[in-house]
Order: sequence, then C-alpha cells, then structure tokens
Amino acid sequence: MSWSPIIFLRRFGLRRAIQLVAYFPSFVKLFTRLVKDPRVALGPKLVLVGVLAYLVFPADLLPDLLLGLGQLDDVVVIYLGLKFFLRLCPKEVVQEHVQSIAAGH
Repeated sequence: MSWSPIIFLRRFGLRRAIQLVAYFPSFVKLFTRLVKDPRVALGPKLVLVGVLAYLVFPADLLPDLLLGLGQLDDVVVIYLGLKFFLRLCPKEVVQEHVQSIAAGH
C-alpha cells in the first residue's frame, strides 16, 4: 500500500484536510504557549522532546524505504505524542490558551 495525497484526501476528506491546514497556525501557537507556560510541568514538555528526538534520529519503527508505511509511523508518532502532551497538560491551562487564541490574542 503506497501513500499519496489523493488517497489521503479520499480517506480523510477534503473538508477536514482544509480545516487541518487552516488551523495549523493555531495549533503551533497553542503548543508554543503551552511549552512556555510555567504552569505546565516538565513531564509533558519531555514528551514533546521525545517526539522531536524520534523525528530527528534516523532510527524508525518502520524503515522509510517502505513507501507509505515508513512515513506513516512518523505521522502516528507525531499525532499520538501531541495528543498525549495535551492530555498531560492541565485542562484549565489548555482551555485558557485556546480561548485566548480564539479571541485573537
């Protein structure tokens, strides 16, 4: 099974793909603010460091030579790592930053 943008759009949906791209700057702001926020403990921040280390180092769960699958494991690690980071952050702090970004601050 190979990965291509067309297959991604068919499975994920054009509307959801456009929403993801449109919200990307807000996600970057949210994660940046949470990393800088002193109310977020060191543990969640280390999760992000682990995700970045996984992406930087050449060792993969699945080799990138396997077209599609090699890149898929990177996407899964990023997704699960970011999701785990958000779950470890205090909910009220995350909510405060989401509301602030939504208000344009």
